[in-house]
Order: sequence, then C-alpha cells, then structure tokens
Amino acid sequence: MRKHNIALALAVALGLTATHAAQAAVTAEQAERLGRDLTCVGAERAGNADGTIPEYKGLYVGEVPGWNAEPHSGAHPIDPYAADQPRLIITAQNVEQYAQHLTEGQLAMFKRYPDSYRMQVYEGRREFAYPEEVCERVKWNALNAELVDDGLGYSGLGFIPFPIPQNAMEVLWNHQLPFREWTQDEIRDIAAVTASGSIGWGRARGRCLSPSNDLSPGVRSSTSDPVSAYCITETLLPQTERGNISLAHEPYNYRQGARTAWSYNTGTRRVRLAPGYGYDQPLGGSNGLMTIDEDRLFNGAPDRYDWKLVGKQEIYIPANGYKLQGKEVRYDQLLQPNHPDPQFLRYELRRVWVLEATVKAGARHLYGKRRLYLDEDTWHAVMADNYDSRGVLWKHAILNYYYHPDISAWMSGTSFFHDLNSGGYIGYALTNERERAGILNKGDMPASMFTPDRLRAMGR
Repeated sequence: MRKHNIALALAVALGLTATHAAQAAVTAEQAERLGRDLTCVGAERAGNADGTIPEYKGLYVGEVPGWNAEPHSGAHPIDPYAADQPRLIITAQNVEQYAQHLTEGQLAMFKRYPDSYRMQVYEGRREFAYPEEVCERVKWNALNAELVDDGLGYSGLGFIPFPIPQNAMEVLWNHQLPFREWTQDEIRDIAAVTASGSIGWGRARGRCLSPSNDLSPGVRSSTSDPVSAYCITETLLPQTERGNISLAHEPYNYRQGARTAWSYNTGTRRVRLAPGYGYDQPLGGSNGLMTIDEDRLFNGAPDRYDWKLVGKQEIYIPANGYKLQGKEVRYDQLLQPNHPDPQFLRYELRRVWVLEATVKAGARHLYGKRRLYLDEDTWHAVMADNYDSRGVLWKHAILNYYYHPDISAWMSGTSFFHDLNSGGYIGYALTNERERAGILNKGDMPASMFTPDRLRAMGR
C-alpha cells in the first residue's frame, strides 16, 4: 500500500496522466527487473562468469562498518577494507595480460611511466545500497521519464531518470543527475604537480544545494522545478585569485534555459553576469589547468558534442577508495612526480557504461573527443580519456568514489587529471590535510542564499 501511495502522489505532484505513462522509456515488464535481476538503479545484480566481478549484495544502507562519526560533521572517512590485500598488481611488465580490461588512457600511463606506475587491484566489493525511497523514485522514472528537446533535457523526477537506458543521452543524464549529496560545504585543495614534482597550490570553498536529492518527507523535486542545482565557489588560492567568487544555477533543460552564472571579481568589486559560463573555461583555483566542465569528469550542457553509447565493458576502475581519502595520508606522500603514489589507490574490476563524445562540426572545445566510463552501480563517471582536436590522446583522468553514510550514496572524492604530453597532473578536491572533509546533507542551505545579491554581500 505504501508503494502504491507514493507512486500515486508522485504522479499527482507532476500532473502526469495515463497517456503520458504510456510513452514510458521502458515497459512495465522491463521495469519489474529493477530490484530483481537488476539492482534498483539498473546494475546487473549477478557477478560475471569467472567470478572476478562479485554479485551485488547491498548489505549496508546509510552505514559504513567501522566509521562511526557524528553525522554531518565533516569527518574524514574510515576504511572498512583496510585489511584487504591486492589480488593482483599490474605493472608495465605484465600489462599485456590485462589489456582487455584497461582503457587507452590507462595503457598510455603504463607506457609513459614504466618504472613507477602500477595498479593495485583488489577483491570487488558491492556491499552498499541506496535507501528504499531512492529505489521507488528511480522505478517511477523508469516508467515515466522521457528525453525532451533532442536530449538536452528530460521530463521526470530529479535523479537517475533512466535506470534501463536505451541510448547515449539517457546514460549521460544518469551521470549528470545521479543520487548524491543534497547539501555540501567543502574546502578543497588543488595541486598542480609538474613533471619534476614541484607543486602549484590552489584552494576553493564550494557550497552547493541540489534539491533533486532531498529525501525529506513531502519533497518530490522534479524537472518542473526551474533549477536542478545551485553552487557558490570561492577561490582561496592562488593568492592572485583569492576572493573571486562564482555562482551558478544548473537547469534541467539546456535548451529551454542555459546554465546561469555570475562572478564577483576582487579587482572590480562588481558582480557580473557570466554568459557562456562552463565548457572549457578555466576552473577557479586550478592555475588554469582544468576546465569548468571537467569537475566530475563532465558536467554542464552537452550541446557541443555528438554522443555515442559504446556499450558496457569490464574495466579496472577506482572503487571503494576510502584509503585515498583518509586523514592520515599526507600530501607529500601522495603527490609524487608524474602521478600519485599508487599505494593509495584501490582498483576493482567492474562493469562500466562507456560514452564517447565528439565535438560537433562548427563547435569548439579544447577536447575534440572524450570517452567517459560510468560505474554501473552508481552511474558516476569514474574515468575519462580526453583527446585533442587531432584525435590524439591528451589526458587520462580518474575520480575516486566512496560510500558516505551521511548521504546513503557514493561521494565524489579526489580526482587526478594526467597530462600525457607534459608529464604533469592535477590533484583535485584534496581534503586530507583539511581540518574537516565535506559537510554533507546538513540541510542548512536554502535556495535564497544562492543569489547575485548574496554574492555581492560575500565580496570583499
């Protein structure tokens, strides 16, 4: 009875009719697979044939064994798998044995750094689950969500709209709007590491509100709302950019309304509208070495690319990366020349959705082609191989995720963007040496704080 009432309430809230439901992305029979042979968000529940990918277990909801911090306190993660030992270690000497499970970017890393680069591969762990409320909304989306405006928007509830995707744009929207944190306040360090090992430091404070991830009673965020997410980013380092602030409103539909952004510059002490904000503009605090749309490997409007769904593959990806996020890891240990110290990264063999984006004729972007790898269990992109305008591999990027009890979902942690030309890399969203990690789901950020007037008041 409870599930029936929830489904009915959602339909009423969105003003959807039976006619609309008949145009659903999948049939009722297909949707019944969710929670059965598929997890409630669409991953294959079974392991693979040779047992190197385990069956999904979903043992824990909103808890991580051994991590008993005060909720919403910004506590650094505790590794529940600290006793695990690598099942195998891939090096330049044995990489050809495992090439079928590696991306072009990963293979390039072994070729460029044969003496130091390695991947420690651990037993797969699929032990964490989403709350029932998330599962119910995702199933509703499976039956009702639709792409609109040539895939530049969709109609439905606010996260994971297409758990059984049929094309590239449906997969991309799952990445754009996975279920994740509702509110976030985090100070992130950004390290630009040269090939020699010298480091240029950046730092930024990000405060974000994503109403679509609010599970509060009676809240049903949908694409009928004007904004899917709000973010204020204040640059703290480098000193030359200190005090610059940006504000962005993210839409559900990029044709009906572009990302709206404002910027405050300490030099002029004025708030200005920032037209065309995003894409390959430099990310604040990154010393100009990251683009705005590289945060989470891809974000923002997809309109400059043609998107292709390559399919599913079994790939070694970063997973359950608690060790990398730990407070005991010091930057001088982690940030080695050419790439981070491999001892701190955990890889597992997992199934991933592979998306390929190629710049449209007449459009412009630093990256002529991008290939994204999305973990099937979470819909988050965890790796990216980026190519220049000639189609030559340029960067290999990885993003570390871990299940966080404050959000009952997977949290975006530290990411690394390796420049295969220069030998340098960016360490982004580092929090190990901060007093606190991100404060998540405290629920203390109303939409009213994300306005140009608030931005003006913050300026100094």
